[in-house]
Amino acid sequence: MEKEKSINVLGEALVSCCQDPVTGFFRDGSCNTCEEDVGSHTVCIAISQSFLEYSRFRGNDLSTPVPEHNFPGLKPGDSWCLCALRWLEAKDNNMAPRVHLQSTHKKALDIIPLALLKEYAADLN
Repeated sequence: MEKEKSINVLGEALVSCCQDPVTGFFRDGSCNTCEEDVGSHTVCIAISQSFLEYSRFRGNDLSTPVPEHNFPGLKPGDSWCLCALRWLEAKDNNMAPRVHLQSTHKKALDIIPLALLKEYAADLN
């Protein structure tokens, strides 16, 4: 698997999303992607309780630990590389979490317009 260049949606070097718990398609802490990443795990989100509940309702329980996959479960305040389509779905249902633009891979722009991501930015001054 060959990684896409590690560039964020702002055209800068991609910043790590989360090391504890380690996230990303490659489990390298960054929202890096490649052709094999069909889910496009490219959007670095700030986890909220409401998003965890929404995700569980949609069939993706991110809060329950899965020890056999070394996954401790997420809690509010954590960051996580989310699939771009799942973020867009959450947005359409008024449940979109905040986004760390510096840690969101530019490949997310194939699915989500930058202006929309900026509306949910957690890291713009």
